[in-house]
Amino acid sequence: MTRTIAQKRADFRALHEQGCFVIPNPWDTGSARFLEGLGFKALATTSSGFAWSQGHADGAMSREHILAHLRELVEATDLPVNADFENGFAADARGVAESVSLAVEMGVAGLSIEDSTGNAADPLFPVDVAVERLRAARKAIDASGADVLLVGRAENFFVGRPDLDDAIARLKAYANAGADCLYAPGIKTREQIAAVVAAAGGKPVNLLVGAPSELTMQDIAELGVRRVSVGGGLARSAWGGFIRAARTLAEGRFDGFADAAPGAELNAFFKPFAS
Repeated sequence: MTRTIAQKRADFRALHEQGCFVIPNPWDTGSARFLEGLGFKALATTSSGFAWSQGHADGAMSREHILAHLRELVEATDLPVNADFENGFAADARGVAESVSLAVEMGVAGLSIEDSTGNAADPLFPVDVAVERLRAARKAIDASGADVLLVGRAENFFVGRPDLDDAIARLKAYANAGADCLYAPGIKTREQIAAVVAAAGGKPVNLLVGAPSELTMQDIAELGVRRVSVGGGLARSAWGGFIRAARTLAEGRFDGFADAAPGAELNAFFKPFAS
C-alpha cells in the first residue's frame, strides 16, 4: 500500500465536504481489492457480510474478531475504510469508549455507532443513554488525536420501530453529541430522505441502498445525500450466486455455473497483489 493512515483519513474527510459518493461494503480482502480496482474512493465494512463469511449470523461476532477484520481490510487497500462498528460492543459509555479507541488503533478512517440494544423486546437505547454513548465515542476519538469520522446511527427502521420523527430527533441529538455524519438505515422514500437531510443541518447524511431502488444516484444527490452505502447488499448478491449454483449441483446439474466469473480474469486481477 502507498497511502498512509493519515492520508487515508484526510481523503475520507474531504469526500464528505461536497458531492455524493458511493461507499460500497466488502467483506474480505479480495472483495475490498476488487472494489478498489473499480475506482471507488472509499470502503465500508459490513457486519452482516463478514459474519456470514465466518458462518455466523449478523451481530454474533466478537469485538476481537471485528477488530482483526478491520485491521485486515485497512491493510488490504489504499482506500479509507469506514467501520460498521455495530453498537460499540458495550452497553455503557465507558465500554463504548474503550472499543472505539481500539478501532481507531486499527487504522479506520471512520466508524459508526448504533443506538440498538440487541434486545428484541427493547431494541433502542433511550435517547439520553444513546447520546452518552456517542459522546463517549467522540471523546475517545478526540483523545487519540486521529482524524476519524464519527457516524451516528438511528436504528429505528432496522429494529421494527419505523418512527421517522423519533429517528430525526435522535439524529439531531447525535449531531449535537459530536457525530460528523448521520445515518438512519432503512429510510427509502424521497420524503423520508429529504426530511433527514433537512434535519441534519448541513452535516453529511449516509443513505443505505441495499436493494433495487427507483432512485438513481443523481436523484439521491439532488436530495442532498452525501454518501451511499449498500450494507450487506454485495455480500447477499455473492451468496445468491453461490446458493443457486450449490442447489443445482445438489440436484445433479451444473448449469448453476453459467454466470460464474472466469478464473483467468480473477487471476489476472489479483496477480499484482502477490507478495
